[in-house]
Amino acid sequence: MEYNWFFPPHEGVRLSDLADQIGATLEDKSSADRLVRSVAPVYRAAEHDVCYMLHRRNRDEFATSKAAAIICDQAIAAIVPDHIPVLLTRYPHTAFAVAGAILHPQAMRPAQNLSGPGGVSAAAFVDPSARLEEDVDIEATAVIGAGAQIGAGTRIAAGVVIGPGVRIGRGCTIAAGASVVCALVGDNVIIHAGARIGQDGFGNAPGPRGGMIKIVQIGRVILQDWVEIGANTTIDRGAMDDTVVGEGTKIDNLVQLGHNVHVGRYCGIAAQVGIAGSTQIGDGVMIGGAAAINGHIKIGDGAQIAAMSGVAADVPAGQRYGGIPARPMRDFLRDIAEMTARAHSRHKKSGGNDE
Repeated sequence: MEYNWFFPPHEGVRLSDLADQIGATLEDKSSADRLVRSVAPVYRAAEHDVCYMLHRRNRDEFATSKAAAIICDQAIAAIVPDHIPVLLTRYPHTAFAVAGAILHPQAMRPAQNLSGPGGVSAAAFVDPSARLEEDVDIEATAVIGAGAQIGAGTRIAAGVVIGPGVRIGRGCTIAAGASVVCALVGDNVIIHAGARIGQDGFGNAPGPRGGMIKIVQIGRVILQDWVEIGANTTIDRGAMDDTVVGEGTKIDNLVQLGHNVHVGRYCGIAAQVGIAGSTQIGDGVMIGGAAAINGHIKIGDGAQIAAMSGVAADVPAGQRYGGIPARPMRDFLRDIAEMTARAHSRHKKSGGNDE
C-alpha cells in the first residue's frame, strides 16, 4: 500500500519497549533496538511494521512478509520464519490492539480540528449559559445549547448539536454532524459522525379515528464511561424511564436502540442491530450484525446472539442463540442440518433435475 497520509507512521518505538508496553516477550533479544513505526497485515508487512497472526491456516502469508515483528502465541511462533522476531503472548489479538493504539494514537478517535486550531471556534455558537471546562475544543458550525456542560479535554466537531442541559464528561469526542439532546454522557465517550442521541422514542396510542396519537417521551439517555457509539446510530430517550448504555459498551454503525432499553457493561453490538423498547441486555452480551431484538424481553449476562437472528423471547445468561426465531445454537444448527438433508434427499429422488 502507498504512503498513508491520513495515518502517518510513528516516529519509531524500540521493539523491546513495545514488547513491555503490550505485555509480550521478545524472543530474539538481538532485535531489541529495531524500530517499529506502523501496523500492517502479515502478507505485506515491511521492515518497520508489526503484524499479528491468530490461525495457522494463514501461514502462506509469511512468504511475502518482511515484518519488523509478529505478535502471536506459542502455536504460531513455531511456524514463524527465522527472519521475523516474535513478540510472544497468550493474548495476541489484545496485544495487537494495544500496539496499534501506541503507534497510531490519532486513529483511536474520529478526526479532529476539521476547521482549524483547537479552542472554541468563532464560527461556533455557544450559549452564554453553557459551562465549559478547560481545554475544550468546539469547531465551526457546532451549536451548544443553554445550560449545557462539557468536561475538560472534550472535542466537539463541526456541525454537532448539543442540546440544552446536556452534560458531557471529560475526554470525550463527538464527531461531525452528531446530535446529542436530553442526555447525560460520561467520561471518555466517543460518538461517531451522524449519530443521533436522545430524540424522542417511538410511542403512540390508538387515535379516535383509527390513527395514532403520540405518547410523550420525557426520559433521558445515559451513556456511561468509555462507551463508543458508531456512525449514524440512533439511541432514543426513554418514555418515562431512561435509556441506558453501560460502561465500556461498544455499539457499531447503524444500530437502533428504542426507548427505555438498558444495555449492560462491556457489551458489543454489531451494525444494523435493532433493539425494541424496554428490552434489558445484561453485561458482556455480544450481538451479531442485523439481529432484531423484540421489546420487553431480557437477554442475560454473557449471552451471544448470532448475526441476522430474530430474538422474540428471553435469552438465558451465558447462552448462544441464533436463527429466526432465535433458539439455542445447537438446536438451530440441527434444524439447518435436517433441512439441508431433506432438500438433498428430494433432489436425489427427482434424479438431480432442477427444472
